[in-house]
Amino acid sequence: MHIEYDRENDTAYVSLVEHIADGAAVRQLPVDGVGADAEVFLDVDASGRLLGIEVIGAGGALPVEVLRGASTG
Repeated sequence: MHIEYDRENDTAYVSLVEHIADGAAVRQLPVDGVGADAEVFLDVDASGRLLGIEVIGAGGALPVEVLRGASTG
């Protein structure tokens, strides 16, 4: 697992696999109930395998410790 955080855009991406090839994520599923200031999307491949998690508004949705330990982009 690898976490990248873009402070400027307040977005985080949690990669659950080592490498996601271009076009591998064929669906992006929204997650409800995260909070008013955050959006979460699950990236899945054609077989339904979860590849990664995108968090928009990450500063209000993820613990500060997680964001501090993330790679920045």
